[in-house]
Amino acid sequence: MTNMQTLPRPIRKPQNPNFSSGPCAKRPNYDVSQLQIDTLGRSHRSEIGKKALGLACSETARILGLPADYRVAVVPASDTGAVEMAMWSLLGARGVDVLAWETFGSTWVNDITKQLKLPNVNVLQAPYGALPDLAQVNFDNDVVFTWNGTTAGVKVPNGDWIADDRAGLTICDATSAVFAMDLPWHKLDVVTYSWQKVLGGEGAHGMLILSPRAVQRLESYTPPWPMPKIFRMTAGGKLTEGLFKGDTINTPSMLCVADYLDALAWVDSLGGVQASIQRSQANLKAIEDFVAANEKWISFLAQEPAQRSNTSVCLSVAVSAAQVKQMVQLLETEGVAYDIAAYKDAPAGLRIWCGATVEAEDVAVLMQWVEWAYRVVSGTSD
Repeated sequence: MTNMQTLPRPIRKPQNPNFSSGPCAKRPNYDVSQLQIDTLGRSHRSEIGKKALGLACSETARILGLPADYRVAVVPASDTGAVEMAMWSLLGARGVDVLAWETFGSTWVNDITKQLKLPNVNVLQAPYGALPDLAQVNFDNDVVFTWNGTTAGVKVPNGDWIADDRAGLTICDATSAVFAMDLPWHKLDVVTYSWQKVLGGEGAHGMLILSPRAVQRLESYTPPWPMPKIFRMTAGGKLTEGLFKGDTINTPSMLCVADYLDALAWVDSLGGVQASIQRSQANLKAIEDFVAANEKWISFLAQEPAQRSNTSVCLSVAVSAAQVKQMVQLLETEGVAYDIAAYKDAPAGLRIWCGATVEAEDVAVLMQWVEWAYRVVSGTSD
């Protein structure tokens, strides 16, 4: 390692050093004291509590521009809870194709093959940095996939590969994509996400979006396994409509609900979801420009440019895993960047969150420090 005193540090530091991929940075100018907290200390089933939860559903639908007949619910246990709620409630009616190219896709594979133990399952996998062959997906089956692989930095570039005339349902884990990427809602029957990703909200709550086709499945199919209370969406063969109007299955944090409503209002103030998408794309562009100028020692883990995530940006550095760890520690010690190590199961590297709550200028400044840290640990000066 080069003596840090011999390498001049960049003059500026990011205004906000929080680049974690979850929970993610709070929105610019966030002030917890400005939250609407008249729901605190009140029952979530009171009129005021149900109104706030109902707004979380209806404002989500409005700002995302969901089709009028899609439903939105607040559900327990973050995105993981929302995905498993959907799989336990919907799968088993037909075969399943499940796609995995990073950690969480592999979790859904495990759920389907080892927990639900479904018989007719086709697993399409790819290594970190790549996508499975999307042309091989059988849409006569239900299809389970992540839109953006949070631990690999690889996303599906669009929804063109999803059949409009599909017989099965598409179940999409979009936790690090919603509010940052264009989603073709008419091709997605179930979409899940959590508040603590692109909107910089708080953890423990999931969002579940259902198409009419998903609702039809819920009302016509009863899975053969026991259904925990927190997964139940029907009663007497009919959808529990209250769930999509603010009647949650169990008790949510009303403080977190207030925080989420604040984040939605911020997106609205930007000009809507397209503005938040553009902010995320601008953050990726700052990294792309830097990588293009320094390609001898840094590169994207994603092999194809169109598949690069614009939220969880994963980078490979031409040093050892131990040296990458040193870089991460240096940047944290300098107060420049927190929580940017690659996910524990992923190849050694950096993972920099570029969702909408992050400022592009902060990303550009961070990359100057990444170069400084690289030169310190590698002993190179040019």
